[in-house]
Amino acid sequence: MYVAVKGGERAIRHAHRWLDEERRGDPEVPEIDPVQLREQLSLGCGRVMNEGSLYDPDLAALALKQARGDMVEAAFLLRAFRTTLPRLANSVPVETAAMRVVRRVSATFKDIPGGQILGPTFDYTHRLLDEDLAGTGSRPEAAAEAGEPVEPHMPRVLDLLDADGMIEREDPGTGDEPADLTREPLLFPVGRDAWLQNLARGDEGFVFALGYSTQRGFGRTHPFVGELRVGTVDLVVEPEELGFPIVIGELELTECEMVNQFLGSKTEAPKFTRGYGLSFGHQERKAMGMALVDRALRNAEGGDEVAAPAMDQEFVLYHSDNVQASGFVEHLKLPHYVDFQGEMETIRKMRRAAASGDAAEAAE
Repeated sequence: MYVAVKGGERAIRHAHRWLDEERRGDPEVPEIDPVQLREQLSLGCGRVMNEGSLYDPDLAALALKQARGDMVEAAFLLRAFRTTLPRLANSVPVETAAMRVVRRVSATFKDIPGGQILGPTFDYTHRLLDEDLAGTGSRPEAAAEAGEPVEPHMPRVLDLLDADGMIEREDPGTGDEPADLTREPLLFPVGRDAWLQNLARGDEGFVFALGYSTQRGFGRTHPFVGELRVGTVDLVVEPEELGFPIVIGELELTECEMVNQFLGSKTEAPKFTRGYGLSFGHQERKAMGMALVDRALRNAEGGDEVAAPAMDQEFVLYHSDNVQASGFVEHLKLPHYVDFQGEMETIRKMRRAAASGDAAEAAE
């Protein structure tokens, strides 16, 4: 049965106006400036940049405002905008060993070259609501500056294990261009370059939950945080016509390297294994979850039986993209009147057949 839809265009137009009103809220309350979001909700903007696959704190703040604080919607807006941008150049790989760190912790070694740097963190806070923040105008007490400057070049903690032959060497790769999921479809099985890219822009909650599942026994990782570092790195391009590198900006990054369950055999000495995570902004939860899932996916790469969701490439990569998931799930809200009426008619027919005892008709 066909059900006509009338008046939809006008209803949609008014719905959008209502959305604008809801976004603005009480007009007597001062309007939020995206700059305020960028500066005071920087962790939220970082998540939007990751899942939107675009590093731009100002645009992330604007998307967050437009989306009324809905992270997935904001990531959707940012990723849509990203598709309109020309690709001018590829940067050279960022050098995180030269990161200007504001936070660097290791759970495997207490004394590390360059030292542990606690930095701004929720760790060790009491998770009590601060009533002073209920109003405006509060000014935090300035943190004391360190007596000595931070080392400009900090070797990675896993390099210490590598020097002793205690951890597997990083695969140097084939030298081929890495996969680009923004231009190429996922064709399984994919390599580590593709799944790391996918995880980097995957939904933080999904990636973190999968990482958590590996700790609970669904992935065989047995992790230690070898190093977690947060800071800024230079973004460098090297134009062919010039032949020398140029710094065009900087990125705030969070990098996590996990030390995982060791492997060995009768012919090969046991060594720890690695898991890696990297995210835009200060996003520790995302980088750690990514590192845990990376290691779980590598289990399957080594030929192990896929015994948990976090080890299953298709499950992880197809379901971690919240923009795709949003489109597929939320389209269910759109009219499906004809489809549903068809299913209703089928059920009515089956019920009539069952009531009359006509098995042949019921089977049709």
